[in-house]
Parts: sequence; C-alpha cells; structure tokens
Amino acid sequence: MSILQIIAQDGSMRRKILLIKGKGGLGNRILSAVCGLIYADLSGRTPVIDWRDGSYAPLGDNAYPLLFNTPIKSTCAEIDKAVCPVAPAIWTGSLTASTQDMINKFMPKAHSSPKAYRVFCVDLEDLNVPEDIAVYWSYLPKFRRLTKHIRRDPRFTGRSIPCIIKEYLDRYFTPNVRVGREVTRLTAQLGANPIGIHVRYTDRKIPLNSALSILRKRLMQVPDQPIFLATDNAHVQRKMKMEFANLYHINKHLPDNGERLHWPATDVAKLLEAENALIDMWVLSKCTRLIYSRQSTFSQTSVYLGNMARNQLDDVDRNSPKVLLKQLIQYYA
Repeated sequence: MSILQIIAQDGSMRRKILLIKGKGGLGNRILSAVCGLIYADLSGRTPVIDWRDGSYAPLGDNAYPLLFNTPIKSTCAEIDKAVCPVAPAIWTGSLTASTQDMINKFMPKAHSSPKAYRVFCVDLEDLNVPEDIAVYWSYLPKFRRLTKHIRRDPRFTGRSIPCIIKEYLDRYFTPNVRVGREVTRLTAQLGANPIGIHVRYTDRKIPLNSALSILRKRLMQVPDQPIFLATDNAHVQRKMKMEFANLYHINKHLPDNGERLHWPATDVAKLLEAENALIDMWVLSKCTRLIYSRQSTFSQTSVYLGNMARNQLDDVDRNSPKVLLKQLIQYYA
C-alpha cells in the first residue's frame, strides 16, 4: 500500500504510521530500525524509515531506500504532508527534522544521555498509542522494552531475539546491487574459513593490542587463514598490512586525522562510503570467526546477519568493567 492511499484528501490518516528516525552510525541505526520495525508489527502500524539527516546521503535525501532493497513502499515526503496528531507531541510540525536537530533544539546537552530517546520516541510499553503518526527513535536498540509484547505475540512464539533480529535484517535490509555484488566477489576471493576483524579506531577505539594478540594466536593454529579487515583508521590498516600477508580489505576513504567519517558535516561521497561500510559489515558476517568488540553495533549487526554462535566470536571487551557497565545502563534505560 502506498502512502497516498493512507492519507485522505483532507490530510488525515487512513492507517496509522510509525516513522522510524535514525541517528549515529550504520550499526546503531540498522539495529534501532529493526527494533522500530518489530514495534510497528506489534502495534499494527505501517513503518516508514527516515534517514534524511545527511550522514549517509546528501542532506534531505533518504539514504535508507538508496542503500537497501526494501519492501517499504511508503515515502517520508508524503508523510510530511499529513495533518494529524503525532506522538510524541514534540514532533508535531517537525516531521521533516532530524533527530540530531531535535536534540540540538530541545535538549542540547543530552546527546550522550541513555534516556534522551524517551523524549523523542513513542512509548514502547504501549502498543495502543492513539495518535495517527508515531515517531520511533533510539540511539541503541531497545529490544528489552519489547520483550513482554514479543512473548505474547503468536508470530514470535518459540523464537529467540537474535533469530527475530536476523529475520528482520533479511527482510528489510537487503543491500543494493553494488553492495551485494561486491560482497559476493570478496567472499569468493577470501576463500574458505576467513577470520574477520573489525577495528574501530577513530572517535572510539577498541583495545587494538588485544585484538591483534587474538589474531596472532588464531593464525598460529592455521597460519595461512585469510583475514578480512574492516577498519575506519588508515594507520591501523597500514600497520596490519605490513604484519599480515594474507590480509584483505576494501578500498575506501579513510581519514588520516582520525576523525569520524560518517557525519552530516563531512565532505565525502556519502552514499558511496555508506555502501563501502555495508560491504565491510556483510563480508564480516560471512567470516568463520569474528574478532570484535561487544560495544560496536557495527560488529554486532554482522554477528546477527551471520547467525554466529558464541564459539565463533572473540570479543576483546568481554571482560571490560567499563563496557559491561555501559551496556547494563543502556539495557535498562
């Protein structure tokens, strides 16, 4: 059903909508969008994903349908024309705004607050919100807040949260043609049993020495095992290429100054670099083993995509009290 069939001539809604906003990195917004999509199904709403914030496509262009082959036919632009109640009410008259802009306007000191999302997100405890348009946003996914609803819904009976997440990833996040083609090519080039390693080392840094130590130990068992590296840091990539002979990576823009790449203010080919990030994410999901950090939603998305078991994972932050505490706070926020 197109959105034109949902909006009546007077601008009112014929069917309730969940407008899913994005903020942050691709892992953050993909997994958070999955959480929103599950809420949309639980509450009987038509989902529309809005990534017009300028991080992964030119400002005003919706990056989501450009990056993915999606079954969602409704468009953000048509929703903008609707005249109807909105929840939370703070979004009334501002449906075209990005979450970044809304936080800047109403809560400029709360960008890092684990509870800021509650001001800008529909109440996830309530599946019967009366407003025609509900807005969903969270920086990190809030699957825990949906657990009781999921358990009561026969569509999800007997299925684990990771299984449900993978289903939604497969349904709503099939990469576009270029990404799919490159993932197929690289997977074939890597050959059998590759090790994937994700090293985030710009605005946030994983313990690099620990990650490299784990990689060296794995290679002692199978010295010729191919390695696929996904990193956001040019120095790390150069360093690892010098040490590891059988290392593969894609060619992409890597800032030498260590600054974050995907951001509305960056001056790069945004859609191209977003596609490159997706190639990294999907190739990691095809690896036999993954060295990563549990605090990275980028890596975690690969884990879900690849349906990876615990014995396939080397988590460099598994014993970090700081990371564990941060995750606990986010879990219950």
